[in-house]
Amino acid sequence: MEEIKKQTIMHIDVNSAYLSWEAVFRLKIGETVDIREIPSVVGGNSATRHGIVLAKSIPAKKYGIITGETIHSALKKCRNLIIAPPNHDLYLSSGRSMMKILEEYSPFVERYSIDEAFLDYTHMDYHFGDPVTAAHKIKDRIKKELGFTVNIGISTNKVLAKMASDFSKPDQVHTLYPGEIKSKMWPLPVGDLFMVGKATATDFQKIGISTIGDLANYDIDVIRSKFRRNGVMVWEFANGIDDCVVSSEDYLKSKGVGNSTTIAFDVTERKIAHKVLLAIAETVCMRLRDQKSAAGVVSVEIKNKDFIKYSHQAKLCSNTDCTNEIFKTAKTLFDEAWKGEPIRHLGIRVSDLCDSNVYQKSLFDEKLHDRNKALDNTIDHLRRRYGTNSIVRACFIKSQIKPLIGRLN
Repeated sequence: MEEIKKQTIMHIDVNSAYLSWEAVFRLKIGETVDIREIPSVVGGNSATRHGIVLAKSIPAKKYGIITGETIHSALKKCRNLIIAPPNHDLYLSSGRSMMKILEEYSPFVERYSIDEAFLDYTHMDYHFGDPVTAAHKIKDRIKKELGFTVNIGISTNKVLAKMASDFSKPDQVHTLYPGEIKSKMWPLPVGDLFMVGKATATDFQKIGISTIGDLANYDIDVIRSKFRRNGVMVWEFANGIDDCVVSSEDYLKSKGVGNSTTIAFDVTERKIAHKVLLAIAETVCMRLRDQKSAAGVVSVEIKNKDFIKYSHQAKLCSNTDCTNEIFKTAKTLFDEAWKGEPIRHLGIRVSDLCDSNVYQKSLFDEKLHDRNKALDNTIDHLRRRYGTNSIVRACFIKSQIKPLIGRLN
């Protein structure tokens, strides 16, 4: 009986994606300086010193600049720092160009985020050689044809492939097969494990778990009692257990839609936070309607002035693309989650998407839903025809807050 071949999964991750894509674009239009080779960042506004660092060059990293810190703080560390404003259309286009190359090597490619993808290479070695050889071919093609570098991790499942791609950078190929977990992954800090955030890592350290190996060998019953479902999941990841398959479904629909903003001032009033959330809900819902999707889950992300981030989410009774309905849920989530401290960053993300025509009406909300849908569609039409600021809500007049916050595509 023929032995069933184990699956082979690759994780492709663009190195310093936003900054790399910005650098490639600038070189194409005639600039002679590669911003990847000088202290530079993508994000914020150099004139107003508002916003945060979205991506940084290796020379900027040497000044102690980190992703997520304010532009104001970064400029204090490096006075000659070059700041490139984000260009999301460029980033989407660059990500799609990479996907076209990846799709030549497998029929199963999952765009995990704007700068990451999984590729199921199972049985493809008959066409392109062994996985390591093929990964080098893919990596080198992306570099030669598109101008930026990637890391590629290879393993038998998605989580191990993703962990492997995070090993030394840039422009590298790494393996992390089950037999290599003990030597390559277990010595790493537990905070380096996929899905383990800073808060969880701190909680683990309180019970003596410092490395991924410590977690992998910890009593699963204790992990389950203390950390519940999420604890069991990351314990399985630490042991290399993951049965998720590579899905070629459109990631924009499968992963959801979201926008966020770093606010130019500390928000300390609930009403101001609500206005920011409303401005974000406007653009998130316009994007939903544009791709003809409806959301079943809404989540709100809050980041305070000390860069501590937390979020809260809720499942809706039925999927919707209505701005008022999603804002109402986001406002409730914010009120439940906010701890009262000054806020610097707010975001809304919607997920569990389906076709917007699948909406299930109830006897109680049919008229309201139809009215809201007609209103939203009319507003979208006017904004597309006459500009996004052609129609705005009265609450934003004479306000410090823009009536629409976040990208619209």
